[in-house]
Amino acid sequence: MVEQTTQEKINSVLWQAADTFRGKIDSSTYKDYILTMLFIKYLSDTYKEKLEEYTKRYNGDEQRIQRALSRERFVLDETSTFDYLYSKRNDPEIGEIINKALERIENENSGKLRGVFRNIDFNSEAILGKAKERNAMLRSLLEDFNQLSLRPSQLGNEDIVGNAYQYMIGLFASDAGKKGGEFYTPAEVSELLARLVKPQENDRIYDPTCGSGSLLIKVAKQVPSKKVAIYGQERNGATHSLALMNMYLHGIDDAKIEWGDTLANPLHLEDGKLMKFQVIVANPPFSLDKWAMGFAGEGNTDKKFKMEASLDPYRRFEWGVPPSSKGDYAFVQHMLYSLAENGRMATILPHGVLFRGASEGKIRKQIIELNLLDAVIGLPEGLFYGTGIPACIMVFRKDRTRKDVLFIDASGEEHYEKGKNQNKLREQDIEKIVETYEKRETIDKYSYVATIDEIRENDYNLNIPRYVDTFEEEEPVDMEAVKENIANIKKELKEVEAQMEKYLKELGL
Repeated sequence: MVEQTTQEKINSVLWQAADTFRGKIDSSTYKDYILTMLFIKYLSDTYKEKLEEYTKRYNGDEQRIQRALSRERFVLDETSTFDYLYSKRNDPEIGEIINKALERIENENSGKLRGVFRNIDFNSEAILGKAKERNAMLRSLLEDFNQLSLRPSQLGNEDIVGNAYQYMIGLFASDAGKKGGEFYTPAEVSELLARLVKPQENDRIYDPTCGSGSLLIKVAKQVPSKKVAIYGQERNGATHSLALMNMYLHGIDDAKIEWGDTLANPLHLEDGKLMKFQVIVANPPFSLDKWAMGFAGEGNTDKKFKMEASLDPYRRFEWGVPPSSKGDYAFVQHMLYSLAENGRMATILPHGVLFRGASEGKIRKQIIELNLLDAVIGLPEGLFYGTGIPACIMVFRKDRTRKDVLFIDASGEEHYEKGKNQNKLREQDIEKIVETYEKRETIDKYSYVATIDEIRENDYNLNIPRYVDTFEEEEPVDMEAVKENIANIKKELKEVEAQMEKYLKELGL
């Protein structure tokens, strides 16, 4: 019986590998090396098992073996395998050897893996230090992964490697503090968004700020047949690479994840216009400063650059141009302009978007008057990496016939589990939000269905406490009991003072 590789075993080896780098390099950087090595090991072990299987089946007929291997998901040559890299672990040029292996893997699988490793340099002195130190870390990394078998026949279920990848991304996000929020949305919040947008078979699902892709994967998993089309865009090069690897490790080979600035250079287009999607989810960077600099033109460093709606060829800012220091509504407008006629969209945003005035107030008014806003959900504080501030979810729909907006206040202490460093939504908390959203009911101190007229009366201010009253009446104070209590305290104090005086006399003081 072949020993099975458990989730715990993979997680333990990955954590061990992290110890190689911890204290020397920031975790928001070293995660790229560990997760890339996990991907290489997975490709390599899968290839090795298939090679053995075909060698046996075709009695060593090299031509037939190679033909069969060429039809597999990924193609490797011997000098690109993990075993080859491990055999070279003591080579003084090990960083360059790994880089060349990655380049070969990309070239041999250019349809799927083109550009996946371009932002990850195993020979970087700037990141990994001078040769001696760098080589020691890489040797240790290869030795850690050598303990692990990721052969398909030894994996308990097909999700095990993908789950380990997600587990590590989550740990790195927690470790990386503020930077962690840039590439990862906590699993429970992703699950909540996925259930709110209810993806269906054949939907196009899009995340314009997809990070490492975990949110997209959660949404895709809502469709049992997995017959959906996945699209994403990510500005950070290394995080874009993680997203692609994450997709492959979860069996999603046809995701279209682009690298670039979504606002200045959206890359999912059809006939020169923004592509339309049935489902959009996102956790954009909160209140992104200088969000419009990509519109300023090459070499324009003019600090007085002012974004204007006319500068956007896709005409996304006709409802208003957000302030240069807060990009929240730039992302919201991009998503609404990318939403299909029957589309559903849920995005995480800071509370400021609900009540800030000036240009943001004008945009908010337009969105409400066009009847696109479906719900506003207040979340507990401390759910996200790198920020303790509470956030909200805004849900939008294109096919709305009703003229109201549901407000949910799920921020109370009874609606989450308090953690040491981070709070967490429990299954019952997610269920309550989703059920209230679907039933659209007013629940005392939890939710309220507001008419558009009520929102107009509030001057389009969506601040949740204006609609959901969570104020708790305090118990009336029993003044007689308070009086009696004060009298008792005074009496006790007198007795103590008398006793003190007695002691002082005895001491002659």
